[in-house]
Amino acid sequence: MSATLPGMEERAPRSSILVAAGAGELRLPLVVAAAVVAVIAVGAALNILLPERAFDSYLGAPHPPFLWLWRPRIDPLAAVALPAFALAVGQAPRLLDARLKAPTFAVAVFGLALALRLGLAAAREGPSGWYAAFDTGFNAGNEYLPSLPSLELGLTAFLDRFDQLAPTLSVHPSAHPPGMLVTLHLLEIDGVVAMAWLVILAGTLAAPLTYVLGRRLLDERRARLAALLFACSPSALIYGVSSADALFVTLGLAAAIALVTDHRLVAVVLGPALLALAAFFSYALLALGAWAVLLRLRLRGALDAARLVLASAAGLALACGGLYVATGFDSLGGLAAADDAYRASIAAVRPYAYWVFGSPAAFIVALGIPIAWYATRAVSERHPAALALAAIVLVAAVGGFSKAETERVWLFMVPLACVAAAYVLPSRKLPAILAALAFQAFATELLFETIW
Repeated sequence: MSATLPGMEERAPRSSILVAAGAGELRLPLVVAAAVVAVIAVGAALNILLPERAFDSYLGAPHPPFLWLWRPRIDPLAAVALPAFALAVGQAPRLLDARLKAPTFAVAVFGLALALRLGLAAAREGPSGWYAAFDTGFNAGNEYLPSLPSLELGLTAFLDRFDQLAPTLSVHPSAHPPGMLVTLHLLEIDGVVAMAWLVILAGTLAAPLTYVLGRRLLDERRARLAALLFACSPSALIYGVSSADALFVTLGLAAAIALVTDHRLVAVVLGPALLALAAFFSYALLALGAWAVLLRLRLRGALDAARLVLASAAGLALACGGLYVATGFDSLGGLAAADDAYRASIAAVRPYAYWVFGSPAAFIVALGIPIAWYATRAVSERHPAALALAAIVLVAAVGGFSKAETERVWLFMVPLACVAAAYVLPSRKLPAILAALAFQAFATELLFETIW
């Protein structure tokens, strides 16, 4: 029996319920789908009608709401990668077999996710696709490696002066906490291939961790469904070999798992500690703390949620205070520097009125259309994890914390959406769903330059 939170007991198979689904259950997914289509249509129209302002578009993205460039490309290796990818996806539903033990499934889904990520990238650019984002193209100069020389003055001095150094760093480290740079420094990684493999391997761990999170909230079979959905999610596949955000997903998932566990000591001590660690890499991962609080509020009430809020606040305060005492690192100063970097970037010319809708629309599509459909169905059914996810997406969009680039920046929300979708997805439809996700991933990768 899987470990589930109270109120999340194993459910009966849902196929008969889905067959008899009424208009009420489908209304929200249909409304969301119509809204996404409208956002894409408006973006295309405005691109044609309005003068260019930045990034070849008045809206600040080449094909709003997507930060993708139309650049079809296919490598000869695709002749091998495509059938191998199709074979792996076709065999993936076999991992639902109850005779397969949990540890074996975790290893298998890691291997599946790794093979799919490598195969997809190779189909476009060959083996160089595994590290090209950190090595070639205009975006490589925005990455972390060009900023490593700033640590030559010493780790303590770097952290002490980080808020002052941030404006001089390349784009990504200037808008993030120093965790990634510190990790590269400590591991003595200063080459594109080594960094790429760090990102790929650490990021792929998110697949089995999605399974672990699913076991906290769903029954065993649905937890496996969630992990398989994540392994085949287009955004997870594409950015899993091209962006440090893939590594951030793994860190965030570890924190989320600890925060929602029913072991109180783990939830109020280890959870906040892991959340503080994750926030040292990306400020956006603090949203996972909010997700966990909203989830526990729905499941266990206000007192339990308040306890988690206090524990998380105390954990963050201790971590920030400890870093300040040990190194002089000013967490609030670093946050202010990141905010300045964001406001001075192309985001400054992206109109809020469009991106408040465009950001979630891009996330929804890149997530994988079938996953988004079933996750929205879970919101309709008021699944606590789905409602909590919807809340943080709404706050992020309305708050303007990310205008565009959410296919990558909101990558940490993808496992949460997969867990929500698994709650309502009929197992019998899994082969078709995975095939649809694979088709979407390949179409996107081979037809568009996704920057990262």
